[in-house]
Amino acid sequence: MSKPVAKSHGLSDKTSDIILVVFCSIILLIVAYPLYYILVASVSNPYDVYAGKTFLLPSEFTLDGYAAVFADSSIVTGFLNSVKYTVVGTLFSVIMIYLVAYPLSQKSMPGRSFFSIFFIVTMYFGGGLIPTYLVVKDTGLIGNMWSLFLPGGVAVGNMIIVRNYIENSIPKELMEAAQIDGASHLRVFWNIIIPLSRPIMAVMVVFSMVAYWNDWFTPMIYLTSEQASLPLVLRNILIKSSVSTAQASTISGGYAEMNKLTEMLKFSSMVVAAVPMLVFYPFVQKYFEKGFMAGAVKG
Repeated sequence: MSKPVAKSHGLSDKTSDIILVVFCSIILLIVAYPLYYILVASVSNPYDVYAGKTFLLPSEFTLDGYAAVFADSSIVTGFLNSVKYTVVGTLFSVIMIYLVAYPLSQKSMPGRSFFSIFFIVTMYFGGGLIPTYLVVKDTGLIGNMWSLFLPGGVAVGNMIIVRNYIENSIPKELMEAAQIDGASHLRVFWNIIIPLSRPIMAVMVVFSMVAYWNDWFTPMIYLTSEQASLPLVLRNILIKSSVSTAQASTISGGYAEMNKLTEMLKFSSMVVAAVPMLVFYPFVQKYFEKGFMAGAVKG
């Protein structure tokens, strides 16, 4: 006589899938709608935006905000400067991360614990802005784009992620076999570590690119106005749009018109600054996801 099959009191697979899809859709709306709202607000009448009349579609469609942003000749220069800083800074940052992470991932490295603690301490303690500025000034880097990269040459948090990835996700037997065959550490690093760590490298590239692209404070401290990055240029445009009483009185519409233009500039500048990163991200998305998930669960 066959035993009766116990009835499952849990949710069915179909029900679970529906709940999961609904939950993920809600999360997507929460994350994506603010981005969509900024895009819609940038081409809408700012008074309607603040009155709550703009929800899904633009209200009184206008490109005056973008026209005001691109009317400044420094936009192109700032964009090219940001591209240069982002490309050079990302290459430098990723190279430095790997040059530190690979040795620290080797348990046979002499002084491994000391150097690990040394780098971790720098995450919590620093000299502050003024001492850092004096060091950069004394080394002759003021007005040089390398002042953006050298003071924070190694992103310690990112370095720890890469070190853990190398330790947990790349088979030690593979490295040991290469060394038995006569491969040097440099050969192992170039032919094994780099190819097998492309997912986490994509994560580091995205992190570094976003950090350098959005950075406006460091260029403001160390570089000249001609070397300003795009976020700094947009910041300056917003500041210039805040006019004095005398200036506002000479404009048709006075304060109301200038306030309207300032609000449009805010939304338009956010879109202009964000678009390049949003365009780039889909190309590295699959590597980005693999890099985050690899080594997250280890048996």
